[in-house]
Amino acid sequence: MRTGDSRRDRYKAQGRVRGDPQQIVDFLRPGARRLDWDSMMTSMEILETPEQGCCVVKYTTSGQLWNIISPREFVDFSYTSECERGLLSCGVSVDREQHSSGCVRGFNHACGWFCVPTDDPSLSLLTGYIQTDLRGHLPRAAVDTAMASGLITFFSDLQRALDA
Repeated sequence: MRTGDSRRDRYKAQGRVRGDPQQIVDFLRPGARRLDWDSMMTSMEILETPEQGCCVVKYTTSGQLWNIISPREFVDFSYTSECERGLLSCGVSVDREQHSSGCVRGFNHACGWFCVPTDDPSLSLLTGYIQTDLRGHLPRAAVDTAMASGLITFFSDLQRALDA
């Protein structure tokens, strides 16, 4: 599902994933493990760790749709915490002046992934809310297509990694 205004696009993604919430969120947290399975991520560097459960992370994503959408770089504050019966991992972009050449600096408004157990002990429900401004002059149809494809790939990559 997508809704948008002139500055950001909003998406919701939801799926049942084999694994318990702690295991799933451990795969979502910023760090080297994420690069091992997430085919959309091309680099990731933790810039700061102010306290346990949170960090400032710089990462780049691959180009999409035959590079109609070129690689993007983001710098986000990320926080992970227990929340009711499951876990919450959320983030928002922060301003950093320096950025990599060859990448457009995107901006994430408040985003989050919620992971809770289901009635089936082998499955968890993973729900993501993404509010992003990819920046640049991009056709809305291209952004929508890339986001839909990217989220399907994300869930497939995650499940493969969890099953390994």
